[in-house]
Amino acid sequence: MLKVAKFGGTSLSSTAQTAKAIDVVMADPARRYVVVSAPGKRSAGDKKITDLLYSLHKNRGDAALAEKIFGAISNRFFLIAVGLGIKLDLDSILEEIWENISSGATVDYIASRGEYLNGLIIAEALRYQFVDAKDVVRFDETGRYDEVATKLCIGSLRGLENAVIPGFYGSMPDGSIKTFTRGGSDITGSIVAEAVGADVYENWTDVDGFLMADPRIVKNPKTIKVVTYSELRELAYMGACVLHDEAIFPVQKAGIPINIRNTNNWSNDGTMIVPDCFAQRETPGTVVGIAGRENFTVITLAKARMNQEVGFVRKLCGVLEKHGVSFEHMPSGIDTISIIIDDEQLDGKTDLVVTEIKKVCSPESVVVERELAMICVVGRAMARTVGVAAELFGSLAKAGVNVRTIDQGASERSIILGVSNSDYKNAVNAVYKAFAG
Repeated sequence: MLKVAKFGGTSLSSTAQTAKAIDVVMADPARRYVVVSAPGKRSAGDKKITDLLYSLHKNRGDAALAEKIFGAISNRFFLIAVGLGIKLDLDSILEEIWENISSGATVDYIASRGEYLNGLIIAEALRYQFVDAKDVVRFDETGRYDEVATKLCIGSLRGLENAVIPGFYGSMPDGSIKTFTRGGSDITGSIVAEAVGADVYENWTDVDGFLMADPRIVKNPKTIKVVTYSELRELAYMGACVLHDEAIFPVQKAGIPINIRNTNNWSNDGTMIVPDCFAQRETPGTVVGIAGRENFTVITLAKARMNQEVGFVRKLCGVLEKHGVSFEHMPSGIDTISIIIDDEQLDGKTDLVVTEIKKVCSPESVVVERELAMICVVGRAMARTVGVAAELFGSLAKAGVNVRTIDQGASERSIILGVSNSDYKNAVNAVYKAFAG
């Protein structure tokens, strides 16, 4: 068994938290490769190291303020290093970083130093080899992640017994530092897991796993024990707080399961994210999770014999494309078609879009409905399982929720419902209670 363990900022926010992460690694010899984030918040009023580094870049023109910020950053790392009792010449390392910043280092270089410093400290604490991410993760001339070049470099990790790799950054062809977007340490962990041929990619955080529903809406929702990559994409699409697509793709392609674990609660097995084939023996019709978002607009067109008019949908989509508007769903009938659009996409363009739709498509009527919420119910083989739809819509009827739109995913993994914003929380609770309560 070979594992790659990635630790997030909350798991490494302080000496105590970092000590827990180190204990996690030492508890299992299979955890041979460790990917680390920069220290996160220690409390609600605290600041993440990465935020401090971005602030340092923004204020480096003010020498006194810049030194104060850098002092706060340095102090955090000294506290962690001293607390862990490790011997590392942090003074020299920090002095070199400060010189580079004073000489005009890029924002990417500055922002990446949190992961870099944490990697050095944790490698020393574990007595693992430190591998600088700039030497194994590559970006191309345009600043995009270069998979081919990375594979040529990162394969060298296989020859190491163990290693600590900072997340979040790599290097450009000229050797300069380049960062991923926020959450990039998850991407690095996934890249490393694929490179070393890991059996499992563990992602350690401060929660027991993914929840079946938003805890801000449903009280104490259950943890999802097993979810497939495809199901995860459905939930993420409708706003569930899950891993970024780029953090999933390398391990998904390689068929490596991801295990979301809690650094503060080792006894919990967390959530396993597995290839679709791993879950085929699960009970069909099992609801995995419920996710949703508010504030959509529905534009419904009616026109007799619309289904016989060649190119009608193309013309409709052409209007949206012209105005830079993407749509979420497009349920239709013989003489009607609705387009469901996130309000952020319309951004004050509703009247303009509707006017042009009338001009280009010549519908008999156009009705605009605002303040709609979309709810995605994700499960396995839902369309082929007797009783799922009855349970779903029955639960909403009992809760007094009127369903405004219905869209069944072709994958049979999801049913997407449209309800009034005012019914959103009630609807999510009703569905959760029906399938998981």
